[in-house]
Amino acid sequence: MSLTLDKIDYLILQKLLDDGRASFSAIARETNLTDVAIKKRVERLKRKGIIQNVAANLNYKILGYENPIFVQLRTEMSKSREIMRKMQELDYVLELQQVLGEYNLLAKVVVPSLETAEGFISRLSNLDGVIDMKTMVVLQEMKKTSALPSQVLQKKL
Repeated sequence: MSLTLDKIDYLILQKLLDDGRASFSAIARETNLTDVAIKKRVERLKRKGIIQNVAANLNYKILGYENPIFVQLRTEMSKSREIMRKMQELDYVLELQQVLGEYNLLAKVVVPSLETAEGFISRLSNLDGVIDMKTMVVLQEMKKTSALPSQVLQKKL
């Protein structure tokens, strides 16, 4: 599903990705529009589902959590939905994706300690229908961005 966006829409999206608290008036100054016009555009982008929400980007390390752990799970296909439902309810699971490949689920997990990780991973492996798991502990985050790809912006701006 491709929606038609103009260069102002892309500029608004990039400004909100850079700073989710950017005011409509600050964006309006950069676009030569009124803050009311920016507000209407943001509301339209929300209605169309392009902007799902504006959220804080937390530093889990400072909050006392270990580096993230990515967990790949291979599950019995007939039990995948139930496993996904259970995993969505678990506190330490930040993200959960259904993926294609050797493993069909990918979870991003943060835990307060490696001891907690051991118990949590054991708990996941004991879910009914889990066939196999692989875990990967992040040593260092090298790149994290929510920016629009530069190719998109170059074409649109």
